[in-house]
Amino acid sequence: MTDNDRYRFDLQGYLTIPNALDGDQLRALNALLDERIEAEMAAGDATHRFGGMLRWGRPFLDVIDNPRVAPYLREVLGDGFRLDHVYLDVIRAGLSPIGATLHGGGTPYNPIQSYDFRNGRMYSGLFVAAYNLADVGPHDGGFGCVPGSHKSNYPFPEEWKDLTRRPPFVQAVTGPAGTAVLFTEALTHGALPWSGVGERRTLFYKYHHHGASWAADYPLADGLAVTDRQRRILEPPHAPGLGQPLARAR
Repeated sequence: MTDNDRYRFDLQGYLTIPNALDGDQLRALNALLDERIEAEMAAGDATHRFGGMLRWGRPFLDVIDNPRVAPYLREVLGDGFRLDHVYLDVIRAGLSPIGATLHGGGTPYNPIQSYDFRNGRMYSGLFVAAYNLADVGPHDGGFGCVPGSHKSNYPFPEEWKDLTRRPPFVQAVTGPAGTAVLFTEALTHGALPWSGVGERRTLFYKYHHHGASWAADYPLADGLAVTDRQRRILEPPHAPGLGQPLARAR
């Protein structure tokens, strides 16, 4: 992470990483997704949220510790970051699976999805790598946010949260297939209504500090053909050096 990256992320609450996925990765990920769309989405469905992608195949496992993104994760979460949860949204038209309401923000403070700056470095709670598996143009919709809102001292006004009536200060964050949008969940953000020609295909990998969890049903390495590094990223939340992580009760 360069000094310029640090400045921009601290200022905005997000960064875009071009070519975070290469052409071979995109083809492999989209091929597996095409199979799932065929099996789970009806022709008339406008949107669908998929889960469990780590069990779809190696291409999704390889995203866990993507070398284009991992340095940013270490910068804001520390060396022991862990994968908290994953999902994938397909949107053919209109609203996302969670609608068009902005959420997040620096106030009210929530330590699980927060942003802070202490002792010369950034700290984030839940931190997101959102990958475009298809192109997102400047007028298509997709990820939208209020830059700088992760440090706001005032709650975001309710009357501005509806993205179907997009306020002028909401920034659309776009990019071609392979782009990663990295952001802290403390940023006020949401999904702008989709009007692109093709599908919006967005893969979300959400990470946290090694000692914390946002999701109750976080992924584990059990039964997955992962590397040692990926296995560490899939450990349950715990304090390293203070004992072995406990397996989640099932």
